Amino acid sequence: MEIKARGLTFDVYEGGPADGDPVLLLHGFPQDHREFDLLAPKLHAAGLKTYALDQRGTSPGARPSEVAAYRLSEPTADAVAVLDALGLQSAHVIGHDWGAIVGWWLASGHPDRVRTLTAVSLPHPKALGLALRTRAAQRARMSYFKVFQSPVAERFLLARDGAVLRGMFKPIGERGDKYVEAMRDEPGRLTGGLNWYRAATGSSPDGPGIIRVPTTYVWSDRDGVVTLTAALRTRDWVEADYQMVAMRGVSHWVPEQAATALAEAAISRIGLV
Repeated sequence: MEIKARGLTFDVYEGGPADGDPVLLLHGFPQDHREFDLLAPKLHAAGLKTYALDQRGTSPGARPSEVAAYRLSEPTADAVAVLDALGLQSAHVIGHDWGAIVGWWLASGHPDRVRTLTAVSLPHPKALGLALRTRAAQRARMSYFKVFQSPVAERFLLARDGAVLRGMFKPIGERGDKYVEAMRDEPGRLTGGLNWYRAATGSSPDGPGIIRVPTTYVWSDRDGVVTLTAALRTRDWVEADYQMVAMRGVSHWVPEQAATALAEAAISRIGLV
């Protein structure tokens, strides 16, 4: 379905039983709602209704050209507006990668709209900031940010039929091809995704603080982005029921590489098991 909100048009993909508790699914880069294709049916089987949102930069009708339009306050406001348009006072939130960051912002700034949070891969931004300041390994793992912020990032990522993007998706094999093809074939989509990085200028003073909604953070030991330090220190920023789930032998692409384990973690957080 198409949802008009904040002067933009967002694609939202719903599924599951009509009377199920609502779950808002927030994707990361360079993916879209399809990264939840293996997870969503497991949530539906548990009685949950899902709404997978193609966020700004991904939905064709929500690709503003200004880099400033991708500051994290904007996609956070989008999520709230989409919930409003769907007639939902609140929802369980599951976010991966940038979607997890939006989830942290939502849970901090709009706790009344978030029943539970399951943040996948990316930890609380303040915990990540601490690791960046104190751990050279964390700085090295996120050095790709400068590449993605570069004005030549589009050309670099799409060179040789998207070889770099395809390399990123190696752990999930052919499942990554559809994202590479979308970045290659849809005008403005890759730039929209990269603008999230270009708009990230460091720690925002109005960024997420203490989280007071029930939260699960999912970290995987083969994730090339997040160190264990950042993962463990996320606990410092949650003053509610909290669990960290560590997945062994799983890469950054948790929803597609470990959908069953992620579903179990999310359903446990939501309280259905």
